[in-house]
Amino acid sequence: MGFKENLKSELAYKGMLVKELAGKTGISRHTLDNYLNVREHTPTLDIAVKIAKALGVSVEYLATGEDSAFSDAHINRDSVKLVQNFNLLNENDRKIVIEHVQLLRKYRSMKL
Repeated sequence: MGFKENLKSELAYKGMLVKELAGKTGISRHTLDNYLNVREHTPTLDIAVKIAKALGVSVEYLATGEDSAFSDAHINRDSVKLVQNFNLLNENDRKIVIEHVQLLRKYRSMKL
């Protein structure tokens, strides 16, 4: 898949509207619509970086659908998204998530 398809997929996955992405990036809705609808219309690197940051993914992922940082580890898409969203949390919220995961693991091990 190319940039257009990966961008559409990522917006759908995040449940984000084009106008929300425009607000987060400062890129006009019209320009973003062109990337989503015009064949072979890809952004410049600086714009691709803004889009990737707003979506919490890498430019490589938007361009290729893969992220080399995770490809060797054979981590599935949901795991990658989980890590990316985790990294967007503040330190306190990260600690809370870690505590919840530890409690869940402890609970599951007790049920076995």
